Amino acid sequence: MNAWMEDLRRQFEQDLAQAAGLDQLKSVRDKWLAREGGIITGEMKRLRDLPKEERPAFGQAMNQLREFAEVRLEEVRTAVQKAEQQKSRKQIDVTRPGFPFACGAQHPIKQLQAEIAEIFVSLGFKVFDLPEVEKDYYNFEALNMPRNHPARDAQDTFYFDDSLLLRTHCSTVQVHAMESMKPPIRAVSLGKVYRRDPFDATHSPMFNQVDVLVVDQGITMGDLKGMLEVFLKKVFHTELRMRLRPGFFPFVEPGAEVDISCIFCRGTGCRICKQSGWIEILGAGMVHPKVLRMSGVDDSRYSGFAWGMGIDRVAILKYGVNDIRLFFENDLRFLSQF
Repeated sequence: MNAWMEDLRRQFEQDLAQAAGLDQLKSVRDKWLAREGGIITGEMKRLRDLPKEERPAFGQAMNQLREFAEVRLEEVRTAVQKAEQQKSRKQIDVTRPGFPFACGAQHPIKQLQAEIAEIFVSLGFKVFDLPEVEKDYYNFEALNMPRNHPARDAQDTFYFDDSLLLRTHCSTVQVHAMESMKPPIRAVSLGKVYRRDPFDATHSPMFNQVDVLVVDQGITMGDLKGMLEVFLKKVFHTELRMRLRPGFFPFVEPGAEVDISCIFCRGTGCRICKQSGWIEILGAGMVHPKVLRMSGVDDSRYSGFAWGMGIDRVAILKYGVNDIRLFFENDLRFLSQF
């Protein structure tokens, strides 16, 4: 038996000596110690065929061989692994520049939103952080929108129930500000709004908006125009012309559509402005007396102006982007340009 055991041990050592890497070591382990098909496991099966008096010595010898194989495999595995690590370290070029990695950055819409907020803070405005899930009263009723107004239809607005909805504009700042502050009031709100619009190059069911409210004694359309000119020049970082056209919004009277001279062709006419030289940018007007009264402000003493603008639309113009969907697709090749 001793000669037979030594022969097995010699065969194992030969296989082990030929193993040059971790993968080959695994093959040697499987060949000798696998539960199914391993040489030592196969030899152990002979135990039941031996006479009873030979079984103890045979079993002890096989256990010693198994233990020897496991110890030797672990010794060689440790040595091979250490050698491979040393070889890998020697191959490292410490003078080679590090691998570039991408750093996170603020989304371009958020960048623009922060820039707009900073402009209003510098002008003495209070920034309101208002809920996106809003009451129907603040979103419609207190802003002089009657029950039969088209904007209140379920096909245009995301309703939770009869009294709760996803806000359709940030004009809710008008009511919240007048309820929580006494004139003089300078309030602004920025954030996401929701409407049942198609998702295409110029529309999205979710977009970002900024709404502004000023209430004080003696406020006129001249104040509105002056502040708009200052704000728009700060946002676009360029000189531009502005014009007001009559427009209707339930919460302002009189109302106006505000256009700016095309920032691409400087008003000479191009594809972007449809050869008109002008681009519509926002809606504005004097706060409706009914809105003032419903919010607890004396309309005989105070007046005010309000306006709202889509931040995403400004981003399209400012950054020269032709598809609003690019801002929502999370393509790093696009977002890393800002």
